[in-house]
Amino acid sequence: MIYEIYHETKFDYVALVTFSHNLARLKPKDSNTQKLLEYSLKIEPTPYETNEFLDYFENTNNFMLIREAHKSLKVIATSKVERIKEEIDKELDLLKDIKTSVKDLKQRLSSYHPDDVLAKYFLFETDSIPMPSAEIKKYVLESFDENRNIIEATNEFMARIFNDFKFVSGFSDITTPIEVIFKEKKGVCQDFAQFAISALRSIGIPTRYVSGYIQTLPAQGKEKLFGADASHAWFSIYIPDFGWADFDPTNNKIPNEEYIILGYGRDYLDISPLKGVVQSSGNSSLGVKVDVKILAD
Repeated sequence: MIYEIYHETKFDYVALVTFSHNLARLKPKDSNTQKLLEYSLKIEPTPYETNEFLDYFENTNNFMLIREAHKSLKVIATSKVERIKEEIDKELDLLKDIKTSVKDLKQRLSSYHPDDVLAKYFLFETDSIPMPSAEIKKYVLESFDENRNIIEATNEFMARIFNDFKFVSGFSDITTPIEVIFKEKKGVCQDFAQFAISALRSIGIPTRYVSGYIQTLPAQGKEKLFGADASHAWFSIYIPDFGWADFDPTNNKIPNEEYIILGYGRDYLDISPLKGVVQSSGNSSLGVKVDVKILAD
């Protein structure tokens, strides 16, 4: 399946910005299951300096330095991505055959194996995903009996989040604590992913944050509006001798060829679409438009 993705981020500033530098992380991954066919980045005003590099998590970062005085910043990323169904189906078939139990996984990670070293980095807390309360740990342990198959347990945990939590846009932002999301049982995809990550890390399962896109369809009889899609988030757990397995608690679904992967990290902040520093005063407003279109399947 081939997708065309348009992602526009615009900041409007109350006061004049005399200097800014930003990082954009809007270039989709290239892998055995996904091929990046085209990518371009348009920045207004024109940057004084730009640079592209890979970070620790192998996400592409586009650095931009703007010295021209401005009252708005617009960054538009356009991509064309092919999701390779045959390779995705192979991985999903292998996932069905995994016999690893929760106990097996923990025992493997308790000793040194070269292939597991980098995955252990995803066991630790971060500022936005701290180790959770005893109540959250109790909640996740309801699915993770030590003798249970790791895929079966994670599937059940994903389904419980889907059934117990309500998708409510506008309730939270990236600073809303995990404990608040759990208490109120509502949020958006980023919240559900970060809640799951916090819970799973607390019981010794390496878990990472995945950022990307999934096409949204309009209501029956309605025309799809350009820019009405959104970025999406889900989580991956590490399974020795297999790799990373993805789960989407927002939709209670194991991601397939309908999901486009942008990047990975310990949390949202590691793969936030745009972040930076400006020299100015006063507030700013943020507008985002995302459009995901199927070109061929």
